[in-house]
Amino acid sequence: MTIKKKPKVFSGIQPSHALHLGNYLGALKPWVESQNETDNVFCVVDLHSPTLLGDIDPKILAENSRSVAALYFAAGIDPEENIVFIQSHVPEHTEATWILSCATPLGWLNRMTQFKSKSQLVESVGTGLLTYPVLMAADILLYDTNRVPVGDDQRQHVELTRDIAMRFNNLFGDVFTIPEAVIPKLGARVMSFDEPETKMSKSIARSKAGHAVNLLDSEKQMKKTIMSAVTDSERETRFEHASKGVYNLLSLYQTLSGESKESIEAKFDGQGYGFLKKELLGIVIESLAPVQKRYAEIMDDRAELERILANGAQKAKERASVTLQRMKNATGVG
Repeated sequence: MTIKKKPKVFSGIQPSHALHLGNYLGALKPWVESQNETDNVFCVVDLHSPTLLGDIDPKILAENSRSVAALYFAAGIDPEENIVFIQSHVPEHTEATWILSCATPLGWLNRMTQFKSKSQLVESVGTGLLTYPVLMAADILLYDTNRVPVGDDQRQHVELTRDIAMRFNNLFGDVFTIPEAVIPKLGARVMSFDEPETKMSKSIARSKAGHAVNLLDSEKQMKKTIMSAVTDSERETRFEHASKGVYNLLSLYQTLSGESKESIEAKFDGQGYGFLKKELLGIVIESLAPVQKRYAEIMDDRAELERILANGAQKAKERASVTLQRMKNATGVG
């Protein structure tokens, strides 16, 4: 009897700022729900954070990395069954990035949407902002990844990873597995409460109240954000006819509750937006309370957290070094 191998998955979150509800619904929750079906590598991608210098205080980046890892575990990621580590603790990522950079055409990087948008925010653009998609490609390719769960806005980066891998294979032989992007059906693009046409953002949430519910917010903070969410002057609670703000609230409720659109529309029909917001607030608090409790327990035992992360980094290194050696053998480096 042939034992079917589990698909290999790689994913990660930047520890640039506090994680919010969008990170939970678009990443953490789906990771937890599928972790027994796949062979997973979950990374805290701290090397991606300094691409815009000044966007994050260097003094708190290391602490944020531990905090994000603790939230992985608090949400339900099992460190014994999955590889969980901090990216900078595995130097194979940066070494592989350099080799991949030498095989990546500059034009491919210039066309990246996020580079175009972020580079307009600063007067002088660091090289890292241009080349960080190659680092992302190294993250993925080092683990022979089959699937990359990402939000829809990250699809272009996975497509670039595929292009880089196929070009490298054409130049140097069969070195890389070609990964595929996996976009979750629910929670893939969680919009903000104050601007429902804008995706929930960690950096915006840091400086703008009412934009997002952060995972470690108090119940009072959650209530203030959700109850002030943008709606309209109508009472329309049908998904297909709702305004963008109301649709966002309905979608969040559907993702957290698991209920069908039909049952949700029946529940909120004629009830008014205040009732919808109160019900959403209740289910958000109910969903995040156990995460917050477990997070506090994990952060209270820092020695154990460091042990778990060191163990995860060693496991990651063992896998990544095999792929890096294939890259070196193929290119004559080393």
